[in-house]
Amino acid sequence: MEPEPEEAGAAPPHSPSNPESTPAHAETDNQSTTSTVSRPISGVVPPYWRRHDRNISQASQSSLRGITLEDHTADPDSETTRGLWARSVAIDDHVVVRGMTGVGSYVVWNCTIQTLDGGPIVLRMRYSEFDDLRQRLVTSFPHARSALPALPPKSVLFKFRPKFLESRRVGLEYFLNCILLNPEFSGSPIVKDFLFGRIC
Repeated sequence: MEPEPEEAGAAPPHSPSNPESTPAHAETDNQSTTSTVSRPISGVVPPYWRRHDRNISQASQSSLRGITLEDHTADPDSETTRGLWARSVAIDDHVVVRGMTGVGSYVVWNCTIQTLDGGPIVLRMRYSEFDDLRQRLVTSFPHARSALPALPPKSVLFKFRPKFLESRRVGLEYFLNCILLNPEFSGSPIVKDFLFGRIC
């Protein structure tokens, strides 16, 4: 039986006179050379791989559909948007209202709600009113408590400092966005009565 011709590019076989005298590194070198040759180095898939079926993970990875973002606000009868009436919420600034003697000062937040159908709605709310709204929602929607973000913390010492006020503004704006852009909350009579009773 004649030996098969060597493949092009393959290393010639090592044929020592004594097989036991084969250096260990020679066998290792052969294995590493072989494994390097059989692996694709670039993005090109070798013909051998193209002929074989893909496994489940490869198939699912390459056939996944891209994530799509769908805007359902154009369809008011959609189940997901039936209660929505607000497009965005922004707390633009605040006013510090001072008491007659300087005691009892508080901050009023100017909130602008952009509606889907009309112009903006402007509200003025104190922190205590945000807190009241949150408590009503927790009572009315106990199953959705995790969807109600916590309000920013209170502080007696720093409540009029600019850095604290900015942090509070961001937290209150986030809270209102979570409420008004969630159809379950925004469509409830609690939210509508509470907010529409404060329109400036």
